[in-house]
Amino acid sequence: MSTVASALARPRQLVTFQRLAWWTVGWLLLIVATGATVRLTGSGLGCEHWPGCAPHAFIPKKGYHSDVEFSNRVVAAVTVFTTLAFALYGSFQRAVSTRAKLLAWAVFAGTLVQAPLGAVTVYYHLEPHLVIAHLLLSLCVLGLGVLAAVDAERAPLPVRARQAGVLLLASVTFLVVSGTLSTAAGKFPGSNGDSRVHRLGSFQPAVALHVKAVAVFGLCFLLLAGWAWRNRARYPWLLRGCAGLLAILLAQMAIGETQYRLYGRIPWWIVLLHVTAAAVLFAWTVGLVSRLWRPARN
Repeated sequence: MSTVASALARPRQLVTFQRLAWWTVGWLLLIVATGATVRLTGSGLGCEHWPGCAPHAFIPKKGYHSDVEFSNRVVAAVTVFTTLAFALYGSFQRAVSTRAKLLAWAVFAGTLVQAPLGAVTVYYHLEPHLVIAHLLLSLCVLGLGVLAAVDAERAPLPVRARQAGVLLLASVTFLVVSGTLSTAAGKFPGSNGDSRVHRLGSFQPAVALHVKAVAVFGLCFLLLAGWAWRNRARYPWLLRGCAGLLAILLAQMAIGETQYRLYGRIPWWIVLLHVTAAAVLFAWTVGLVSRLWRPARN
């Protein structure tokens, strides 16, 4: 069945819900990128108050750092309202499953929680554990958004494929967390004048752990990709999904290698590409693994 025919065969409300879901995922990716921009340009304390930059005022101070931080807050506000609209729409549509509705509300709740967490992070002057929690929560919400966009149309794939998917999801979580720790430990862009970024741990041990995480993820990916290749006639969509994941992984590894070789003199925008690509890699993996239980049409 073609993609167009498949869309027509489903209720219009469900099609609209899925489009809103992917639109929401786009905003969730954007907020990860803008948040990383704040961190890497040293603009985290550009607005020392919340939600505005000055007490009892929403207008940012004049200056580059305050503009960057305030722009991120604007994007965050739009994202909150987007997730709310997404959850409300799903709640009033009978064609949308109860699970998808709950996921949509979880996306909204997680996005809303980011606001006070961001305020606490600013008040504690970018304490590294809070910064990491802020990023990891963003990735969790992103994953929930991808899950909400995936609808059930067929029976799940064989148990071996699902087991490989579980391993892949666990390994990508390990990969993202270890990468976050490496960034937190390293001397990357982000200091602003007298405001120095606090480091968390030592860089080389953190990188060594991250390299191991990449290897584990690669092995888990090969298990699933090998199964997909053997069953390509029956599940061509899975092979395409694995090919897309491989392309993202190779791009991420190339950016990471560049980042490592330029350590100590790396431009902030390369680190931003690395963080954004990591978010895309995580989201793609969540979507691919969820399809093992909720397969797409060929």
